[in-house]
Amino acid sequence: MGLAAMSSSVPRRWLGEVRQGDDGHLGALLELYRNYLSLLADSHLDPKLRARVSPSDLVQETMLEAHRDIRQFRGESELEFLGWLRQILVNNLAQVVEKHVLAVKRDVRREVSLEGLRTAVEQSTIHLGQVLAGREEPPHAEMERRERAVILADLLTSLPPHYREVLMMRNLQGLRFDEVARKLNRTVPATKMLWMRAIKQLRQAYDNRFLQ
Repeated sequence: MGLAAMSSSVPRRWLGEVRQGDDGHLGALLELYRNYLSLLADSHLDPKLRARVSPSDLVQETMLEAHRDIRQFRGESELEFLGWLRQILVNNLAQVVEKHVLAVKRDVRREVSLEGLRTAVEQSTIHLGQVLAGREEPPHAEMERRERAVILADLLTSLPPHYREVLMMRNLQGLRFDEVARKLNRTVPATKMLWMRAIKQLRQAYDNRFLQ
């Protein structure tokens, strides 16, 4: 079950339990952020590496590490918890690059820029939260208390793959329309039309969930 399908009080309560040492709902809590982490991993894993490791592999490793190291989490809020999860994901992304790319370039001393990866992932989170910028804010307490980016990640993940792909490239990765068109092997006008249809369907999913 994703965040867009449950009462906002549930994940908040589970996080409180974890902070008090009760891990009974820890697995379920982490599962709420799978779509969110998956979109970030999918946006930042180099396509050249996907034959060796998939975004889902990265997310699974991130969730396993979070479960194992939960006592290292010192925050109190969902925002802090998300930041902690993102940092684990960034570390795993960096390790993948070091293992599968830099290891074969032994003649040149290189380092993966953790700060660069972290900045890119943080920017994607901001962009994700702004996908429906200007949309009417629903009166529900759920949207007031949840991280908007996480809820939109759940909604975006529910879209057909071709809509999800164009939104990820354009909105999360920040690519220009001509760059997206080249990756999708489409014309720029066709790409813009696809993107507009994707935005329309995402808005409908948002409205159906929060404004009716």
